[in-house]
Amino acid sequence: MKPRHKDCLSRLSRIEGQVRGVARMIEEQRYCIDILTQMRAIKAALNKVESEILKDHADHCVADAIKSGDAKEQTEKFNELVELIGRYKQ
Repeated sequence: MKPRHKDCLSRLSRIEGQVRGVARMIEEQRYCIDILTQMRAIKAALNKVESEILKDHADHCVADAIKSGDAKEQTEKFNELVELIGRYKQ
């Protein structure tokens, strides 16, 4: 397993714990601002994992397509990135 993948799995495990913690906070009727603060932290952590996976995709999948010289594969990987970026704008 790649080091970046291990890091992502570790982060996701922490996020899982944070989500369970927020559920407990809601059950315990904790202060709304405290709950929202924890939810913001979860979103930030997920964004970091997402960024790492995107970097891995660019470093390996896209780079491999470019190195392959296969125009079809290059176009496919490029279109995937364009589609992904388009989803972020919505």
